[in-house]
Amino acid sequence: MMLKEGRSWGKPILKGFSFFAVLRSFSFAYGIIRINKNDAVYCLQKDHAMKRNDFSFREGLLCSLVLLGVMLLCVCLGSVSVPLADTVTAIWNSVFGLPIPEGVSKSIILSVRLPRVLCVALSGAALSLCGAAMQGLLRNPLADGSTLGVSAGASLGAVVALAFGVTVPGLPYAGTMGMAMLFAFGSLMLILFLAYGLDRSLATHSIILIGVIFSMFASSLMSLVISFAGEKIKSITFWTMGSLSGSNYTYALILLTGLVTCGGVILFHARELNAFAVGEENALHVGVNVKRVKLTLLISISILIGVCVSVGGTIAFVGLVTPHAARLIVGPNHRRLLPASLFSGAIFLLLADLAARVVLRPIELSIGVVTSLVGAVAFVLIFARTRKGGA
Repeated sequence: MMLKEGRSWGKPILKGFSFFAVLRSFSFAYGIIRINKNDAVYCLQKDHAMKRNDFSFREGLLCSLVLLGVMLLCVCLGSVSVPLADTVTAIWNSVFGLPIPEGVSKSIILSVRLPRVLCVALSGAALSLCGAAMQGLLRNPLADGSTLGVSAGASLGAVVALAFGVTVPGLPYAGTMGMAMLFAFGSLMLILFLAYGLDRSLATHSIILIGVIFSMFASSLMSLVISFAGEKIKSITFWTMGSLSGSNYTYALILLTGLVTCGGVILFHARELNAFAVGEENALHVGVNVKRVKLTLLISISILIGVCVSVGGTIAFVGLVTPHAARLIVGPNHRRLLPASLFSGAIFLLLADLAARVVLRPIELSIGVVTSLVGAVAFVLIFARTRKGGA
C-alpha cells in the first residue's frame, strides 16, 4: 500500500482491516489523511510537511496589507467621497491623540464610516470562519449558517428580543445577543437531529432540505412576531435584511471579543477538522475526541453567528462563498484554510458593503441584498459541482 506525501494523490485499493491498521500505526501527531467520498482517495501528510504548509507569517502580512487597503478604500468612498490623505490623517491623529487639522471631515470618517468598516470587516471574518468550520465539521460543501437555517434561528431569537424588549439589567446589548446565540445553537441542534432522523448518513441533500424547511418556518415565526412589534416594525424589517449602517465602536468591540475568543477556539481545532475529512469514526481512530470537539466547535460557531446576527441582522451566504474561494487558493488544509477564510470573508463583506453604499448613491442598499445576489449564484454553482462529483 502506497501513500504519497504532500499534495500528491494516489488511489490505492484499501481493504477494511488494512486501512484501520495503517491508521493505528500513525498517531494524529504525524499527519492527517483526507478522503474523497467517491474514489476513496487518501493523502497522508507528515507533521513536518504540515508545518511547512501552515499559514505563514508572510502570507498573513500580505493578507493584512490587502485588508487594510480595502478598509481605507471603504472609508474614503461613499455618498460623499473623502480624500485618502484626509482619511489617513484623521485616523492617525485620532489614534495618537494629535489635533486633527481644519477642513478634514472628522465626523464622517471617525463617527460614521470607520466604526461601520470595522464592524463589516469583523462580521465578514467571523461568518466566513464559521462557514469554513461547518463545512469541515459536517463534511458538507454547502454547510453555512444561512443555508442550514442557523442564521434564521439566530434572527428569530434577536427579533423576539427586539420586539418584546428582552434585556439584561446593566448590559444593554446582552438581551438581543443572548437570545440570538441561544436560538442559533438550538436551531443547529434541531436541524442536525431532524436530518439524522431522516437520513442516518447526514447526506448533503438531507441537511440542506431540513435547513430550507426550518428557515421558512423561522421566517413565518418572525413575521408573526413582527406583526406584534408595533412601532418597531420598520427598524426590525430593515434589520432582518442585513445592515450595519448604525454600527458604533461598542459593536466593533463586541464583535472583536467574539472573534478573538470563539474564532480562536475554531482556529485551535484546525488539525481536528482535517481529521474529520475521513469521517467521525476514522477521526476517533487517530486520536480525536469526536464528541468534545464537535460540541466545542458547534458552541463556538453558534456564539459567533449569534453575535454577528444580533449586530448586523441576517447577512446570507458569506460563510458559503468565501471559504470555497479561499480553498481554491490555499487548498483544503484547515491550518491554511481557516486563516485564509477569515481574511477573505472580511474583504468580501467590505466590498459588498461598499457596493451597497455607492452603486445607487445616495440611496443605500441593504448589505444582505448584495451578498444574497452573489451567494445565490455561487450556491447554484457549488451545488451543481457537488452533484456532478457525486455522479
